[in-house]
Amino acid sequence: MSQEEKTYDPLDTTMTFVDRDDDLDPLFSEEDCVSLRAQMSCGHAVTPENLTQCCRSQLEQGNYTFRCQAIIEGVEQCNKPWSYQEVRRMADLSVEEMQEFEEKIALLAAAQYCEIQSCPQCKTSVERKDLSNLCVLCTVCKADREQNHQFCWQCMKPWKGPAPRSDRCDNDGCVNKDLELLRKCKDTVLAEVQGVGACPSIRACPTCGNLVEHDRTGCKNITCPRCQVEFCFVCLKLTRRCLKTSSYFIPCRDGVAPRQTSIPVWRRRRR
Repeated sequence: MSQEEKTYDPLDTTMTFVDRDDDLDPLFSEEDCVSLRAQMSCGHAVTPENLTQCCRSQLEQGNYTFRCQAIIEGVEQCNKPWSYQEVRRMADLSVEEMQEFEEKIALLAAAQYCEIQSCPQCKTSVERKDLSNLCVLCTVCKADREQNHQFCWQCMKPWKGPAPRSDRCDNDGCVNKDLELLRKCKDTVLAEVQGVGACPSIRACPTCGNLVEHDRTGCKNITCPRCQVEFCFVCLKLTRRCLKTSSYFIPCRDGVAPRQTSIPVWRRRRR
């Protein structure tokens, strides 16, 4: 074990220490661990090192709200939420780690609730409020340079052609790469789902349009890491609708949905 691994201060009376294994890493036995284990708000025991790695992994997967990954009775995850304030204290984040976490949280939150890119002319951050229109007007260029600068959100070139438009502008090479990926991706097999020979390996979430892949294990359903909505990877219905005519390991009566030719636009609620 590295000497740099984090450990709790046994004199810290703000924490509840427990005499059992780290629930985030059940294979890491108590005898192998020199760090004290503390109890999170969900009731599970953690070490600061494993808690840090667990939350960092969630950030890397695009999740900025932290949830307990402990397995209950070997079947399902706890999945109860942890506040950043709790994680910051219980993971004993250093100043550098706090900066890393908070920057990633801010970027992920901004990406979830708004579409932001840099204007190709003035380099100022611009928000696209109408997600069904690729033609965007930079208000900074209009105010500071007294000129309208409309550019294509997809190819980032000055806008050409009629607007509004959701598929492309008239510039050569303006292609929706996500649609191309949906069109050209290979098929995959969900070995544990009966009656499904193959389906596209990449799907666009029917709620927010985020591209996702199935890990090919377990049931046919998947939870989108961006909008947190669960849907069937096979028929593309929301899970609650799909299960009205099927179960987790057989397809619904509509079978395998064909390759998607459009990407759903997320109608997000503003906070």
